[in-house]
Amino acid sequence: MKYNPVTEEILAELREIVGEKNVMTDEEKIEAYSHDETPAEQYGHMPEVVLTPNTAEEIAAVMKLANRELIPVTPSGARSGLSGGAIPDHGGIVVSVENMDEVIEIDYDNLMMVLEPGVITNSVNEMLEESGLFFAGYPMSVETCFLGGNIAENAGGGKAVKYGVTGRYVMGLEVVTPTGDIVQLGGKRVKDVTGYDLKQLIVGSEGTLGIVTKAIIKLLPKPTQRVGLLALFKDEATAISTVPKIMTEGRIIPTSIEFMDKLSVKTSCEYLNEHLPYQEAGAMLLIEVDGNKEDVVNADSETIGELCLDNDAIEVYVADNHTTRERIWSVRRNIAEAFKVVSPHQSLEDIVVPTANIPKLMPYLDEISEKYEIKVPCYGHAGDGNLHATLVKNPDHSMEKWFEIEEKALEDLYRATKELGGTLSGEHGIGSKRKKYMEMMLDPAELNLMRGIKKAFDPNNIMNPGKIFDLE
Repeated sequence: MKYNPVTEEILAELREIVGEKNVMTDEEKIEAYSHDETPAEQYGHMPEVVLTPNTAEEIAAVMKLANRELIPVTPSGARSGLSGGAIPDHGGIVVSVENMDEVIEIDYDNLMMVLEPGVITNSVNEMLEESGLFFAGYPMSVETCFLGGNIAENAGGGKAVKYGVTGRYVMGLEVVTPTGDIVQLGGKRVKDVTGYDLKQLIVGSEGTLGIVTKAIIKLLPKPTQRVGLLALFKDEATAISTVPKIMTEGRIIPTSIEFMDKLSVKTSCEYLNEHLPYQEAGAMLLIEVDGNKEDVVNADSETIGELCLDNDAIEVYVADNHTTRERIWSVRRNIAEAFKVVSPHQSLEDIVVPTANIPKLMPYLDEISEKYEIKVPCYGHAGDGNLHATLVKNPDHSMEKWFEIEEKALEDLYRATKELGGTLSGEHGIGSKRKKYMEMMLDPAELNLMRGIKKAFDPNNIMNPGKIFDLE
């Protein structure tokens, strides 16, 4: 589709809508909005103008103008995404929600919170610290990401085994549609089957169906007790085969079950100058349990530890205070950063397979590593089968060779994933990075249903065009 440029006349109208100070066209200032955490040289694209509105009404007026003039609009938050979802592939207007960072209400009676999309996710639980409540929709990039981005991607993270992902806690949304309507979806209601659940359709839609301008999220009582376990195993298969036994034989649903292969642990420990005894282990599980009764949490952690040892764990280390928990979690959280030191060029993937099939995936990763002479560390959320298998550029390869290898290796990885009953993404999204592989994964009828939904919301295809799939 051919879009129209942002002319001086359009800029004048935009300044009238959002105010002069909330319109940026200076190339030096708007460069930051041309990319997210995907490599800028591969996926970046400059917008023509960046807007930082303050209200839903302003965004609605912008969308009406853009729809009338056929100008593409890309929603933007903290730009911490890993799929290219916030990149303005067709230029046009970027609408950043960074100014919309107000916490409107903490409703203690209903255990709900009303807030704008530009609130940093980490600050939500900081605000709730004294109340004994917390927001359980926890992504791993909690310190930097915006709540609006978490909703757009239906972000998950290390606590998803017990608590689920962001969408479980989104009770209501205010959304500006691509045609400029402001709609209220859901509310402070725990149950609601009044028609289609459009609220959950917006969750995970990657900014292609509308811009979230307000969210009502559910809060939970915060557990008072936590214990972490670091279990060392001789190989990946032994580690992963233990995961379902924790829940079936142990009858315990842990807060987290994180998997790390030896390469991931070794690289992260060296990066942190951490001296965990990883040399003997071929894989590790980081397991955490929480609750409100110390004796129950301790008993659960002992049960899990014994179960790991009964299933050939080499050793199980207990982290029962903040310092030791932070020590083992730091190794997990810093894996991606550690590999950036090895090579700044990598493809951080987000595949999902049935949990029991994780060991079957490992030989494919070894094969890809050997075939293309690259490192392929694997880590992630073992409890729900969501793995970050990462292609890391060989420093000896040229960039031209790397791009060629990356494309072929990704095809191999995705084919193996599909063969094992998996799919492209569990929490990072499709965006523009994985779009061309959608036809490999999904039935044509399913893709056509998605395209039909997109057309119903966005008849002129101006809202974040070029993401997830192309309209035919």
